[in-house]
Amino acid sequence: MSGTYGPEEDTEEAREAARRLAAWRGAERSLAHRPQQPTLGERLTELARAAREVADPEADIDLYGDGIVAGLEAKVAALLGKEEAAFFPTGTMAQQVALRCWAGRTGNPTVALHPLAHPEVHEREALTTVSGLRTVHPTTEPRLPTADEVHGLDEPFGTLMLELPLRDAGFVLPTWEELEEVCEAARARDAVVHFDGARLWECTTHFGRPLDEIAALADSVYVSFYKSLGGISGAVLAGPRTLVEEARAWRHRYGGQVFQQFPAAIAALSGLERELPRLPEYVAHARVVAQALREGFAQSGAPWFRVHPEVPHTHQFQVWLPHDAGALTRAAVEQAEETKTSLFGRWSAGGPPGLAVTEVTVAGPGLSWSADDVRAAVADFVRRLA
Repeated sequence: MSGTYGPEEDTEEAREAARRLAAWRGAERSLAHRPQQPTLGERLTELARAAREVADPEADIDLYGDGIVAGLEAKVAALLGKEEAAFFPTGTMAQQVALRCWAGRTGNPTVALHPLAHPEVHEREALTTVSGLRTVHPTTEPRLPTADEVHGLDEPFGTLMLELPLRDAGFVLPTWEELEEVCEAARARDAVVHFDGARLWECTTHFGRPLDEIAALADSVYVSFYKSLGGISGAVLAGPRTLVEEARAWRHRYGGQVFQQFPAAIAALSGLERELPRLPEYVAHARVVAQALREGFAQSGAPWFRVHPEVPHTHQFQVWLPHDAGALTRAAVEQAEETKTSLFGRWSAGGPPGLAVTEVTVAGPGLSWSADDVRAAVADFVRRLA
């Protein structure tokens, strides 16, 4: 038996996945950020460098959340302007705990949220199956709910959960005024407000407000460390001290009282130091890239396409094309293999039959792409679909 660990499947799906990863790693230029691209050795080297920059190598190892983990909690609480914060190994756990704690405090186990929100789409019904909560939907439109929709819900709810941005609708955000109004509407219904802020870090440009001012609209906020900041894993739940103390008890019950978490904490602190200040730059360039993609598809004669939103609200957005998802993915892989330029990642089926969607994340690697670079890569990509 080999002493190395890795996928052992020899299925067509496994081979295709390996080919995609090899193509992305072999590309000399990549527009979209893909967190799985670094090798194990590269990630360990990066973590060792980060440890020297954000931590004291002579400090003690953390045990059950003290030391560097407690320092990370304090830093995030200050960034978000909240009394206290607790580190969780996953965002799914952090949000379940937050919502069940609020249910106990409000006396109402009903959570109002969007049907495309993360707990409804990506958590295998954990809110109901594990936490005993139920959900209602103020709207089914592909956007955050409005104040009128929250006012008009035909049954009481204890918590309004807002995912900022709403990823599966295209990383979309309301205006600042709309966000203020919907939070006020929830409180007029005697409900608390919780922000699913997995990607809250990149919302400051769209809202024109600092993180603490955005977070001040909510009673509690969850943020992730790997989605925007390049961390390994982990999340923080921030809010009133009494809520966070209760959340720590539930974290233990859920199995989240992890013995040591210093690698995740180091990576998170590094992301806060290195990536957080750059996110406004990423958002600004995502708008340049989105415009160039639209121009490139129009010039290429593509029969139909959509870049959504037309002006990205964050540094992430969607691209839609009327082709089979597998064919689009193969074209993206072939382009990366043959030209060493990776424009798109994997595509998936979405919406009506015959349409496919991919997500574009403009981060550090994408900043070197000019509008001309994007348009040229689009022309080459579209030729591969003929």
